[in-house]
Amino acid sequence: MAMALVVLLRGINVGGHGILRPRILAKKLSLYDAVSVGAAGTLVVRNPGPRSEFLSHLRLELPPETVVAACDSRALMRLERQIPFNDEPRRADLVQFVTVLSSAAKRKVPVPLHIPKDGEWFVRIIGARGRLVYGVYRRHMKTIGSLGQIDEIFGAPATTRSWSTMLAVLRILKPD
Repeated sequence: MAMALVVLLRGINVGGHGILRPRILAKKLSLYDAVSVGAAGTLVVRNPGPRSEFLSHLRLELPPETVVAACDSRALMRLERQIPFNDEPRRADLVQFVTVLSSAAKRKVPVPLHIPKDGEWFVRIIGARGRLVYGVYRRHMKTIGSLGQIDEIFGAPATTRSWSTMLAVLRILKPD
């Protein structure tokens, strides 16, 4: 059996464009044992078969401008075992996040890293492993622009979810 995939979609349900209902998408992908997590376009695909074939089938179901970022479930499980946010303060104004790159990073990036580099930061990247980038961001209007810079920094389109969403993904992957 193939390793489960975690798939994050970017560019759907934004400003009335690329409308997609992830739950309906998961039903269309039931052959692959796909499960939708929330409305943002996060899927757990427990039986993807050959990765390239699954991704080709998935793209047929998506609006053309959708960015697909996928990682194998083992990478996310390794990150959880690493306990990446243990040293981070728990504050209501900070959100722990994981970003999945749609392809391998084009450049090595020294971490930790603050975005923006000067002045008050809105995103702090504390680590990166393979296609996974993780850190904390502030709940602020300027944060979305700072998260968008992760694409440029790592040289690959990226899609971000909160750590709590990723924990929900992990619960699906490890039902016991």
